[in-house]
Amino acid sequence: MAEGRVRGGFNQYGFTVGILMLDTRFARIAGDMGNAGTFPFPVRYHRVAGADPDLVVRRGAEGLLPAFVEGARALEREGVGAITTNCGFLIKFQHQLADSVRVPVFTSSLLLVPLVARLLSPGRLVGILTVNGAALTPAHLAGAGIGPEIPIAVAGMETEKEFTRVMLDNEMVLDVDQAREEHVRVTRRLMSEHPDLGAIVLECTNMPPYADDIRRETGLPVFDIVSLVTLAHGALASAIGPRPVA
Repeated sequence: MAEGRVRGGFNQYGFTVGILMLDTRFARIAGDMGNAGTFPFPVRYHRVAGADPDLVVRRGAEGLLPAFVEGARALEREGVGAITTNCGFLIKFQHQLADSVRVPVFTSSLLLVPLVARLLSPGRLVGILTVNGAALTPAHLAGAGIGPEIPIAVAGMETEKEFTRVMLDNEMVLDVDQAREEHVRVTRRLMSEHPDLGAIVLECTNMPPYADDIRRETGLPVFDIVSLVTLAHGALASAIGPRPVA
């Protein structure tokens, strides 16, 4: 309970993290970043009109930077303490979005890869599971600070029939059981091709519902955007205000 004199300035309070959302209609199950029930704390959403998943992932988010900048500024005006996005491929806008606001910005779970690599013993790889491996370019990796000195192995879900199609084509119906099987199958392939994996980072913000399945399959630590949002919330929770008057 607040005590003493506190200072206002915003219309609403209690949000630590603001999330820039793609313009989508597909189902977002519990665990998905776009399902508010995923988090045990409130988050603030801002939908970026025209940010179609196919445009963002397969076509490089061409022409969308101004809309994301305005969305980030709108969330900042609403009082959030940090800003993220709900597509890991927006890592290509990391520097521009961070430069556009005064609060911290973390556009993608790919930002965790350099940290995770430093947690592992020499010779161990960081596996990256992505919605579309063919679309994940060196520019995306560079935006996350993933240089050639960081050993990674990438596996894309585009080889499967359900998950990537539903997400990128923005379809209304998702077969959750099939999507779960696909995540486990692609993870098995990644492990078979790279037995020296030490951890896995899930690029796609729609993958966290399947993170426990991947952990059980591999016995490895699995990191995702929910891990990162939770970390940011912990860093900000005591400052969500209203703050005391000095």
